[in-house]
Amino acid sequence: MTKPVSTVGYLADIDAQPDALLRQADGTLPAALAGIDLTGYDRIVLTGMGSSLYSFVPVERALAAGGLPVWRIDSGQLLDTPERITANTLLWATSQSGRSGELLALLERLEGVSRPRTVLATTDDPTSPLARAADVLIELHSGPEATVSTKSYVNTLAAHRRVLAALHSGEKDEEATAGLRRTAGELRALLGDPPLPTGLAEQALTAAHPRFAYVGTGPDAATALTGALITKEASRVAAEGYVGGAFRHGPLELAGPGLTVLLFGTGDESDATLSALARDLTASGSAVVTVGPRAYPGTEHFATPAGGDAFERLVFGMAHVQQLTVALARAAGQTPGEFRFGRKITDTL
Repeated sequence: MTKPVSTVGYLADIDAQPDALLRQADGTLPAALAGIDLTGYDRIVLTGMGSSLYSFVPVERALAAGGLPVWRIDSGQLLDTPERITANTLLWATSQSGRSGELLALLERLEGVSRPRTVLATTDDPTSPLARAADVLIELHSGPEATVSTKSYVNTLAAHRRVLAALHSGEKDEEATAGLRRTAGELRALLGDPPLPTGLAEQALTAAHPRFAYVGTGPDAATALTGALITKEASRVAAEGYVGGAFRHGPLELAGPGLTVLLFGTGDESDATLSALARDLTASGSAVVTVGPRAYPGTEHFATPAGGDAFERLVFGMAHVQQLTVALARAAGQTPGEFRFGRKITDTL
């Protein structure tokens, strides 16, 4: 069994996120990006596992809105159906370690079947198998992590933003990196005096049947999905992530006392899905928290910067989730961020 890692590593990784963002901002994008024309591929496939896959939600939305043929599929599904990859595919793969088992098995299988025209890789390790297999390599510059994804997830969002600017949105890299630096400064201020939601954590865990649901709309779905994943990893509390209205299709029966729901979005009442969900869940007796620049009516509020762009909202939303995981673990008498059964790099299929 892997030896447990001290909580100090997890907490230190959370605090180190602003510096990691600055390293990403200081990094240089590869010149080879200029040779990629997204309109020249018959499909664009975004892949990874866990938080690496969820980090692609904003990319998928932006490319789809631009009319491009894009799919976000986890590497295990692609390994099962490699026929989804054609000889004229852009395969964009993300893995912090560059060694995820499903992803490496997929790349090996594709070499013998139909190698995609271009493999674009986002990873922290330029010597990893994924990096070696890539035609174009984007480095994360996040640095080593003790356990749960913290710096690597935020830097993946940042790297994806820069690549999206270079290939699609038209935003200059200088503008994108200026946004990263601004976000790093604001994040440092938040983490410098962390308002741990101890009361919410204790209230949630003292319920007869405690349960957690994270629901996000738009790009904020990335935070809902990743947040639920790291809550399980970092605090050993069962939490599930949902995209928008999916929560109403069955999981709504979990509503009532004992259910804690985090809603990730803008807080605008024009967001009919989360506004209505907030109303119905609070009426049921569920504890509901908005994570965003404004609170949906009747909910508690974990604030993200008002007027910020989606990237900034996602980074701050994840910081709030990280702080919640620490509070939950401590309330349950657990060590935050300690792995008992898993490992940092999941290389087993």
